[in-house]
Amino acid sequence: MAARYDRGLDVSHRREMQHHRRQLAEARQIISTMQSLAFIEVRRLRRVLEIQQQVVRGIFDIAADFLSFHAQLIPEPQPLQNLFLVIGSERGFCGNFNEVLIQELERCLAAATGEHTGVVACGRKLCERLTGHPRLLAPLDGAAVLDEVDGALSRLIARVTDLDVTSGSMALTAIYCDPQQENPQVRQLLPPFEVLRDAERKFAFAPQLNLQPQQLLLELADQYLFAALHEILYVSLTAENLRRMQHLEGAVRHLDNNLETLQHRENQLRQEEIIEEIEVILLSMNSASLAPAGK
Repeated sequence: MAARYDRGLDVSHRREMQHHRRQLAEARQIISTMQSLAFIEVRRLRRVLEIQQQVVRGIFDIAADFLSFHAQLIPEPQPLQNLFLVIGSERGFCGNFNEVLIQELERCLAAATGEHTGVVACGRKLCERLTGHPRLLAPLDGAAVLDEVDGALSRLIARVTDLDVTSGSMALTAIYCDPQQENPQVRQLLPPFEVLRDAERKFAFAPQLNLQPQQLLLELADQYLFAALHEILYVSLTAENLRRMQHLEGAVRHLDNNLETLQHRENQLRQEEIIEEIEVILLSMNSASLAPAGK
């Protein structure tokens, strides 16, 4: 009777393990699918990112040529209000992606000068971690996939315009992750062409203009800001998906190890059940052979 009770417990335990293993296998399939989607997204982003980077470089080269003859148009350095734009993740499963951005933001805030300093955060998961931050001016939804970048950019441009950063009274600095760099990047977007104050002349004659130099500089600054923000969103989304791939790869390996352990344990239990069944059969056969013939 006790042997049957023990076998019942073993069978019940093995069935629980089978159910748990099926659940882990389903979770592994879902995570593996998410990893594949992140890989596809990185491939898509890299195609458009290269083009966008060429656009940004082209605008910057034009500005360098122009300002090498009109450096006096660049405003003199002055104490500015600071606005930090932090580009984080819209979704999760990307490790400490947002945490390192927040750490870099705190370092920038500690070193910032000027009368006022504010933060605009882009990315739902990042905004959740910055809830209640004393410097947070605007939390914005980011882009989860390539097709949502334009919408995120429109929301970002609208919010930045509301804060009047293009008036020249505020410095705009972007903080974001670049997959080619180990640490978060800190990039000044406005004033846009401060580094071109001493730009070297590459041509003998000044460019012919159809606009007044001051107006051309303002329009170049607008175009540069739009193109650079577009580039940063692409770069950040690429870094996010690469981090997600790495994070999910670790999860898949962990699940594979658990599945292998469960399968091994399940096989052991099944072998023990078979041995016990054989022992019961042998005992039954021995009892039958030892029984008196008359009975």
